[in-house]
This record gives sequence, C-alpha cells and structure tokens, in this order.
Amino acid sequence: MSDALAFCRDCLTESPGPRCRACGSPRMASHPKLRAMTVAHVDCDAFFASIEKRDDPSLADKPVIVGGGKRGVVSTCCYIARIRGVRSAMPMFKALKLCPDAVIVKPNFGKYVEASRAVKARMLALTPLVEPLSIDEAFLDLSGTERTHRAPPAVALARFALEVERDVGITVSVGMASNKFLAKIASEIDKPRGFAALSIDEAPAFLAPKPVGFLWGVGPAFASTLERDGLRTIGDLQRAEPRELARRYGEQGLRLSRLAIGQDSRRVEPDRARKSVGAETTFDVDLRDAEALEARLWRLCEKVAERMRKDGISGSVVTLKLKTDEFRLRTRAQALPSPTRLAGRIFEAARRLLAREIDGTAFRLIGVALSELGPASDADPPDLERRHARLDAIETAVSELRARFGQDSVDRAFARRPRER
Repeated sequence: MSDALAFCRDCLTESPGPRCRACGSPRMASHPKLRAMTVAHVDCDAFFASIEKRDDPSLADKPVIVGGGKRGVVSTCCYIARIRGVRSAMPMFKALKLCPDAVIVKPNFGKYVEASRAVKARMLALTPLVEPLSIDEAFLDLSGTERTHRAPPAVALARFALEVERDVGITVSVGMASNKFLAKIASEIDKPRGFAALSIDEAPAFLAPKPVGFLWGVGPAFASTLERDGLRTIGDLQRAEPRELARRYGEQGLRLSRLAIGQDSRRVEPDRARKSVGAETTFDVDLRDAEALEARLWRLCEKVAERMRKDGISGSVVTLKLKTDEFRLRTRAQALPSPTRLAGRIFEAARRLLAREIDGTAFRLIGVALSELGPASDADPPDLERRHARLDAIETAVSELRARFGQDSVDRAFARRPRER
C-alpha cells in the first residue's frame, strides 16, 4: 500500500484533489508520506482566548487579550490581536499600544483546566502514548492504532479535531511527522484550525533558511554563541562537519547536527514528570519595601503548598523569581534539608533569598516555585518540636476551609521578623 494519503478534514472521506468529492469542502489533507506518519503534535489554538470567546459570543470578532491588567503580561491572545503584533509574555502596556481596542480578560484557570482535561481525555481515547507539554499542547504516538480506529492515524486525528471543536468548543492544530521535532514544527505551519505534515525528506530544505534559534533547545545565549562562530542559519549547521560541531560544543553539537536535518530519536513519553510547581504575581505598583514584598510572597507560598497538597507531592528546592521595573529577571534557588509541602517552610527559604535582593531595586513581579518533586510521603519528617506536624494540621484545615467556602474565606498571617536596628 502506498504511503500517500489524501482526505477531507470535514467529512473524512478519502479523496484526491483540491476539493472533497463527497461534500465539496476545500479543507483537504494530503501528503506523499502521510499514511505512514504516526507521531503528532496537537496544539490548542489561542487556548485561553478561544475559551473566553466560546463563553462570550460577543467577543467573537474582537481582539481579545487574556492577562493580568495594565501592568501584567499577556498570557495569550486571539489571532485578531496577533495580527496587530501582540504576543504571549509581552508586557501589557506594549500590547495595548499595538492594539488599543483590545478587550482585556482576566484569566480563569478553572475553566482552562476543565477544557484541557476534556481535550486530553479525547487524546487518550486515541492512544495511551500522550505526552503533555503544557495545559494546551501534547505529543501523541498512534503507532499500531490503525486497526483499532479503522483509519490511518492522520484520519483518526482529523476526527479528533472535529470532536474537540464540536464538544469542547475550541479548535486545535495538528502536525504530523515521523518524530517529535518535525511534528512540533508541522503544527505551526497551518494555524489556526490547521493540519500539516512534514517528512524527514523535506526537512533539510525546509529548515535550511531558518535561524539557529529555531532549533529545539537552542536558547538566546546559545544562539548568540553559534552566531559568533559563524553558524547563523540551520543551513550553516547542515554544512558543518558533525565532528567539528562535537569538538566545539560536545554532545550538544552532535544533537544540533541531527536536528538540523530533521532527525530526532526522542520517544513520546506519557509519564513525563512535572518538574516544578509555582505561582507568581505582577504588582499594580512597583514594590521595593521588604515587608510589602514578603506579604505577597507569603500568599504565593500558600498557593504552591495548596497545589502540592492537592496533587499529593512534595519538593526540596525553593526558587525565588523577581522581575525588576526594568524587566530584568532574577532567579535564586535554595535546596531544603528535606522535602516539604508546607507553606511555612517554603516561605522561610524564599524569604531568606528575598532578603539578599532587597537593595533599593523596585520590583514589578515576584514568584516562587518548588522543584525536585517527589511523593507526599517524603515530606516534612518529624522534628524534635513536632512543629512540622502542627503546621501540616493547620495548613490542611485551612485548605479544607478554603475549598468549602472560597479562597478568601480564611486569611493566614505570616510571622514578621523584628527589624534590625
């Protein structure tokens, strides 16, 4: 059987040509190697903004930005706003300069998590090999599922996209390939509501003109190093000898050599562990006072602890995140003697880190995260004063009250340190 496949994305009928012979739709999917492709990247289109438009039809034709107010950042935005130049993680004041008529919507993560779970449930109905990357995207491996679904993986995924649109009320874009790297690239080709495929044979020519920073794992710092060494495009990497790249950059060099021609041996890993749990907030007014910063930090530590408790996990490395009024990021970390899920212990470590940063600088954002995650059974071993047990009982009771009566029903104060004289 040929690997070529052409079908209609609206009625799923196999049909060559620019339009479907059965329903007349122009939304056709075709590729010479599509039938053999089993790895997919699924990305929900403008996820947060799409849910807001789903729930408020009056927003349908308006530029929508989901974010935290004028001094916050853009969480996501719809495609109308993107056409104006708005992008995720952009400071809100810049976004509003580009798109002054935008409708700003405060994030509602409860709705987003619910929709994410609904999409993931439909993914798992296709294959157990689902590797979530974030709340709105995942890799899937549909190897060996054709008999189960009575359709090639590409057709099964097109049916999945229609079901998500019908049942969840949002659209997704699908990229198909023979590996994760190319599937991720393919999902960006035809957004929104897209479906695209990229074969290993096409990859070198497609990638050659792209900048080196386009490659997975090449951040701004590494991209600058490569550019200083004369490697500005992926085509430059393709022309370089793998041995020379390995001599210059070690294992990273060999990885770049493979990615530059579209090779990627990573498997879809359904049990890929979450690396950290965190929370952050952007201030309405820049803060430089220690007590004001500590008060915000305490509430964030409570949020992290509540999430750890809900998920039954613990962590042993506390990371503090600060962003200055000049948008410069500071991150500081401290390992704990033992894992924890207690807000009090997270706060003690984070407050020590914060104290070292109080130098008169004004900050616009503060965040805290717990990493090196493990089971809750490892958390907070008994101490001589049984302080951990008492704190755990208090925080458990507070979490239960907030779950029952709302997050603002109980407010715990943190112990302020005496000022040095």
